[in-house]
Amino acid sequence: MRTRIAAGNWKMNTTLNEGMSLAHRINEFVKNYSLENKRIILGTPFTHLATIASSVDYKKISLAAQNCARWEKGAYTGEISAEMVRSTGAHYIIIGHSERRQFFKETHEELKQKVDLCLKSNLRPIFCIGEKLEEREANLHFDVVKKQLTESLFHLDHENMMHTVIAYEPVWAIGTGKNATPEQAQEMHAYIRTLIKEIYGISTAIEISILYGGSCNAANASSLFIQPDIDGGLIGGASLKVDDFIEIIKAL
Repeated sequence: MRTRIAAGNWKMNTTLNEGMSLAHRINEFVKNYSLENKRIILGTPFTHLATIASSVDYKKISLAAQNCARWEKGAYTGEISAEMVRSTGAHYIIIGHSERRQFFKETHEELKQKVDLCLKSNLRPIFCIGEKLEEREANLHFDVVKKQLTESLFHLDHENMMHTVIAYEPVWAIGTGKNATPEQAQEMHAYIRTLIKEIYGISTAIEISILYGGSCNAANASSLFIQPDIDGGLIGGASLKVDDFIEIIKAL
């Protein structure tokens, strides 16, 4: 049975004290909440990881970095390696978010390197994919997603693929207030699962968690998560609002 996941991506928000307060309130909620076959992930800024990791119940809450360097180590001032992330107590790294692709021009090859370093450090990638509005309007959305997966993820062997989470985030729905309809999201999730099946077999395709992102919030989470191939969400703005994020967790 696939793991249901609510993963918050805090992006470049919260001071350390603000992040600690947010994590504490989520931790208090999950203390008495059954998370059988469910997982809560907080994607905090790098500066928060070690402190929050030591203050939450790691059996119920996992932490994710929002990025890592494409190099293992070296003279790369300001960069954070996957191994550094692991040393904080984090378990995941968000890789390939559309904002990284857009603002930092991350390429398929660079993301492939990051995926490999993430797995080498015994961390799990949350690998983001998704099309721009003009690509969907040109009916290229399936081609775009297939290329993103093929170029950066489908080189993995079966074992490493099983340690990966995929997050489909249509770029036109991230932070815009727009979102794909549940039917549009399900269509793409089913397509992604079909691609995995073609390469890795049906058992792998059935087991891998595929999340939806892109203006997923407390109001629409239930209608998205009820779809057969949507296993939870990678949540942006709503993850910064405790009450909203708790409602999203309840929708899993």
